[in-house]
Amino acid sequence: MSKGFRQSQAWLHTWSGLLLGWLLFVVFLTGTVAFWREGMNRWMRPELARVESPMTVLAGAQRFLEGKAPDAKSWFIALPGPAAPAAQLFWVPQPTPGEPLRRRGRRDNQALIGADGQPVTARETRGGEFFYRFHFDLYYMPVIWARWLVGAATFMMLVAILSGVVTHKKIFRDFFTLRRAKGQRSWLDGHNATAVLALPFHLMITYTGLVTLMALLMPWATVANYEDERKFFDALFPHVEAAERSGTPAPLTDLRTLVRDAERRLGGEAGAVEVSQPGDAVALVTVSRASGSMLNSRTPKVTYNGATGAVVWASPAPGAAAVTAGAMIGLHAGRFADTTLRWIYFLCGVAGTLMVATGLILWTVKRRERLPDPARPHFGFRLVERLNIAVIGGFPLAVAAMLWANRLLPVAMSDRAAWEVHALFIAWGAATLLALSVKPVRGWTGLLTATGLLLGLIPLYNIGFTNRGLFMSAQASDWLPVGVDLTLLVFGAGYLATARRVGRYRPPAPKRRSAVMPVASTTLLEPAE
Repeated sequence: MSKGFRQSQAWLHTWSGLLLGWLLFVVFLTGTVAFWREGMNRWMRPELARVESPMTVLAGAQRFLEGKAPDAKSWFIALPGPAAPAAQLFWVPQPTPGEPLRRRGRRDNQALIGADGQPVTARETRGGEFFYRFHFDLYYMPVIWARWLVGAATFMMLVAILSGVVTHKKIFRDFFTLRRAKGQRSWLDGHNATAVLALPFHLMITYTGLVTLMALLMPWATVANYEDERKFFDALFPHVEAAERSGTPAPLTDLRTLVRDAERRLGGEAGAVEVSQPGDAVALVTVSRASGSMLNSRTPKVTYNGATGAVVWASPAPGAAAVTAGAMIGLHAGRFADTTLRWIYFLCGVAGTLMVATGLILWTVKRRERLPDPARPHFGFRLVERLNIAVIGGFPLAVAAMLWANRLLPVAMSDRAAWEVHALFIAWGAATLLALSVKPVRGWTGLLTATGLLLGLIPLYNIGFTNRGLFMSAQASDWLPVGVDLTLLVFGAGYLATARRVGRYRPPAPKRRSAVMPVASTTLLEPAE
């Protein structure tokens, strides 16, 4: 029998949501955490005090670099902001014959400047940057492969959203329906509610996610219009070329003066300062506007002569296509958002994560009722069920384990940041083994309970063993660590409540069905009559 249009879209919705649904869950969860990337960077370094005067920090950064790397090829200073814990410094030494140019990120050519303008030592951590990078670069695999995989999953997510809207003709009416303890119908109501509640956000975040990968997924326009990749990026990110070192010494202008002038010219706060050939007559200082101060992620720049302070270059007005792409990437990252809008982003991200999770669980709940013997499901059903436990139950536990590793690993430990990440995957592997080896109800209950306890105990640990506990931070009106700890408490309580409900649930006695019983529909979102 041929299927109608809505039925065919239901089939498409089911399988586009299932095949890469576990990857989508992980991407959505880490992407949601990444909305607080800067805040997590600071929370995961409790040694660092809140920055009250960014200019004091900038002056300290210049003093440090002039003493540590006066003849470097370049300096880079990421300026502190309301959520940033310190100024992050990187420098690239002058290359020597036969030696490759050292890049940013090496531990021997980077430093942190604290709120008092002095160098500080803090625990090595990836912080919120891990969640940001992981949600499109993944880990333990080549970046290009990861981005292709995430791009494919994102495209399937867009297909699942659009086909879900087409399939469920009563989707907006059923948004106001929530039937409790009704098995399949309860999961369907939860899936619909989390989908419709933030439907514009889901569409926006999915489509703009594809836009961020457009040069990789659809490179033909680039290939047709530019001879090589370098010319493409030069056109996309215009800049002034640095000159070779002249050998004529010249003191560097006070960077605070240049940053204040750049903020006036650029119309917003500065986010970064880059100095090429410092201490030389050909030195250039480039100041970029902060990405959090505007929607367009491709922020403008202004370049000064480092010796005289005169303006030598400013970003040209971008074209319409560049503005559109930059705005879409800005919408996706949400860096422009103030605290209220960032919370809206975060809560919509939580809704999207729950939408994916409830859809995956609904697949098993719905099909269990149609099995000839629900007590003895076939291999495919068991595989999906155990993967649901391992990913939906196991990955949040792994994130909690990483947060605990951030607190418990020795501060001076070698490769500490890498071992924080390793702890996440070790915990996830252990959770997967548990999901495969015990009954499903025990797997769900055990993982949810462990996640709730781990999340809920972290704020208590912070009170007793760090100087950034709830009460101390509240007394200092330092609300960022307070917000993180309260959020962990709320999610910990939510996981414990969910574990309690799962543990107490008793399904009705299964009815044995004949293997030849006809099945009317196999869709994930069967319209309610």
